[in-house]
Amino acid sequence: MALLKYEEIAESLRIRIAAGEFDGGTLPSGRDLAEQWSVSRATAIKAMDVLRSDGVVEARQGTGFVVAETPVARPAGARRAGSTRVTGGMPFLRVGEPDWAVPPAHVTAALRLDPGVEALRRVRVLQLPDGSPHSYVQAWFPPAVAEPSPRLTQAAPIAEGTTRYVRRQTGRFPVEGTDVTTVRLATEQEVSHLALSEPTAVAVVLHTAYDQEQRPLVCEEGATPAALYEHVETYVM
Repeated sequence: MALLKYEEIAESLRIRIAAGEFDGGTLPSGRDLAEQWSVSRATAIKAMDVLRSDGVVEARQGTGFVVAETPVARPAGARRAGSTRVTGGMPFLRVGEPDWAVPPAHVTAALRLDPGVEALRRVRVLQLPDGSPHSYVQAWFPPAVAEPSPRLTQAAPIAEGTTRYVRRQTGRFPVEGTDVTTVRLATEQEVSHLALSEPTAVAVVLHTAYDQEQRPLVCEEGATPAALYEHVETYVM
């Protein structure tokens, strides 16, 4: 399906942002974009609004739009269809460097990998507004996704979002997600990164995304202290 003009402009800017073209500077103004693309200013502004809603850029008074300094992500499982990256999103810190490792058995099963096969692991800690930790998330990518997507092996945030990047690299995109929520004691790593005084109960959401052919794209395991975890659903009765 052909992109609409504002989507085409937004995608072009994502690529340029990811390439570091605007590091430390402002993005083109709505007027400049309108001239460059021979579109109305309203169309150019709509493109910038798409990037802002995805947490890629932010408006700065007196300056215009700049690349967002703080990466934003959603907790594992908070990835409803049609929602933007910043819907329920939180700032996060990357933990260490992405690495290849053999996932735990339940993640191996979710990714449909053979036992002993390594997957690419990316770890982050999502933060509350005051900077304190909210949840510890490990994202596991199978080799079929990670190998053709080399930027997943870098610690730097992916400006256009992991989903868009993976889709561009592999042609695969999420169409279905499964979330399994359980409760257990925090591991030593989780105690350390969540600033807990001792092992305590954490809610664990295991989120697996499947592509258009029902193949696993990623498996995320997010652990949140019980005192911070809340899941609310409203439904017709």
